[in-house]
This record gives sequence, C-alpha cells and structure tokens, in this order.
Amino acid sequence: MDIGQIAGLIAAIAFAILAGFLIYPLIRLGKLFDQIADTVRQTGIHAMPAIDESATTVRQVNQSLADVNRISAAASTTAGNVGALTDLYGSMLGKPLIKAAAAIYALRTTVRSFFSGGKDESTQESGQATATPASGTQGSRVS
Repeated sequence: MDIGQIAGLIAAIAFAILAGFLIYPLIRLGKLFDQIADTVRQTGIHAMPAIDESATTVRQVNQSLADVNRISAAASTTAGNVGALTDLYGSMLGKPLIKAAAAIYALRTTVRSFFSGGKDESTQESGQATATPASGTQGSRVS
C-alpha cells in the first residue's frame, strides 16, 4: 500500500463517519415531514366540517339581514305615512281650529264687555276715574 491508497482509505473512513453522523438528523427530518403531512391531513379533515358550518352560518346571517331590511323598509314607509297623515290633519283641522279659537276669544271678549256694563277697558287704562258713591266707599266692579 502506498501513500495514495492510505489517504484514500482515510478519506473513505472519514466520509463513512460523516455519513453516519448525518443519518440520524436525516431520519429525524423524515419523521418530522411525516408528522407535518399527518397534521395537514388531520387539519383538512377537521376543517371541512368547520367550513360547511361557517357557510351555513353565513346563509343564516344573510337571511336575518334580509329580514331586518324588510322590517326597516316597512318602518320607513310607516314613518312616511305617519308624516303625511300628520300634515293632512294639520291642514284639515289646524286652520279651522285656529278660526274656532279666534271666534271663541272674540265671543268671550264680547261677553265680558257686555257683562261689565259696556265699559271699555281701554278707557279705564287711560286714566279716567270711575264715579264713587256719596257714602265715600268705592264701587265694586263686576267681572
């Protein structure tokens, strides 16, 4: 054996030792890939029912939102109708009610004026004195 063969033998032994040290991490890495593949498979199996359930939930939420939209549209229509009805009552009953109130006020003022003896309140406010009886007591006013 010459020096080249001995160097080749030493290199082969070193390579075998290096390969021996690398086998263990490669085996562990292979087991890790197997576990990752199993985890992905299990996740897929468990994810499908969750996705189906979420699709069902989304359908139910959409149905509820459609119901809410119908209810809010009906409430909006009702509010518009109530506003129109209020305007109608205001125009139909408001003006006659104001006229009736003015007529009642005028009647009340006329009745007060009639029962007070025909004395106008404006003449009393202008400073004219009322006549007093001879006994020195002041006269009473009927309201």
